[in-house]
Amino acid sequence: MTVKQRILKTIYPLIMLKGKWLPSKIDIQKNVVLAPSTTSIYDLELVLNDGNTITLNKYKGQKLVIVNTASDCGYTGQYDELESVYTEYKGKVMVIAFPANNFQNQESADDNTIAQFCRMNYGISFPIAKKTSVIKNTHQHPIFQWLSSKEKNGWCRQAPIWNFCKYVINEEGILTHFFSQNISPTSKVFLASLV
Repeated sequence: MTVKQRILKTIYPLIMLKGKWLPSKIDIQKNVVLAPSTTSIYDLELVLNDGNTITLNKYKGQKLVIVNTASDCGYTGQYDELESVYTEYKGKVMVIAFPANNFQNQESADDNTIAQFCRMNYGISFPIAKKTSVIKNTHQHPIFQWLSSKEKNGWCRQAPIWNFCKYVINEEGILTHFFSQNISPTSKVFLASLV
């Protein structure tokens, strides 16, 4: 862990105070009518950072938490919390991290370095995708195209606004929630989306 990463990990609790005390409308978005998707997320694939390809169909019947991540971000402390959620809800909730370098060059490492960083510093045991793009552009990963397209998921147009935005998909493949980086994965509001 670099000096910068140690400092960011130390001040992470302070960074999270805004989301804890003053969340905005953009921080928590919910599919209140459970609008179904027009295309299935289970048809989509991802390449893991070890080069293996999987389809999301593998996780049908579990809740999915899909999160865009970065190693040099003030919110990187959420790796600890995501691992805690994954461990506590194992078999019921699958967490998948998508490292991306879309926000101020905060994930410039290669896939092997990212995997080592996550496992050594945060004990990550959930799947990590190959580094990709998550914002709306010509290189946006197909899973994030689905997550941020109302025409595909049924209601949500929200692409990640920073690192550690979280999307929750229920056991039937319906996108139920979007949480910004300001909302902790161990907060009551986030955990309520998993039950």
